[in-house]
Amino acid sequence: MTETSWKKSRRSLAGDSNCVEVRLTPHCTAIRDSKNPGGACLYFTKEAWATFVSSLKM
Repeated sequence: MTETSWKKSRRSLAGDSNCVEVRLTPHCTAIRDSKNPGGACLYFTKEAWATFVSSLKM
């Protein structure tokens, strides 16, 4: 995976441990639990991520 930075929601409160972080790469989107950055990640294709995000905007 291409090294890019992890991003936490701008709406997350400082010190809030109930967040996910997202990392966008040219080939996929990765999601992880912000309080366990060394733990498991979920990976989505660009198409699957775009579908997910568009469903949230409805």
